[in-house]
Amino acid sequence: MTTIANILVGLVAAIHLYILVLEMFLWDTPRGRRAFGTTPAFATESKILAANQGLYNGFLAAGLIWGLASAGPAVEIFFLGCVIVAGVFGAITASRRILYVQALPAAVALAAVLFA
Repeated sequence: MTTIANILVGLVAAIHLYILVLEMFLWDTPRGRRAFGTTPAFATESKILAANQGLYNGFLAAGLIWGLASAGPAVEIFFLGCVIVAGVFGAITASRRILYVQALPAAVALAAVLFA
């Protein structure tokens, strides 16, 4: 069960690294605009804010990777909890899709870590 938990935590970290790339580097490109459903004008105006969000997603990924690499389940539980809270907040305030893309995978990974 520990192997499955580690794979799931790694998957959540990978999702957040991908979001970092989308928000920090691809935000105003066709790929980034398609991923977030934004217009070219909005993407241009919000590029700095998106980069800031991307950085925070990177910190979440770094914490999960740290937990996997050496710190152990307590760190993984903390950062998965952060991802879940951020995902629920994002679903309420921005897009329901965030619940399924971020919060749900983190909740599944959290359950696996707790039961491992």
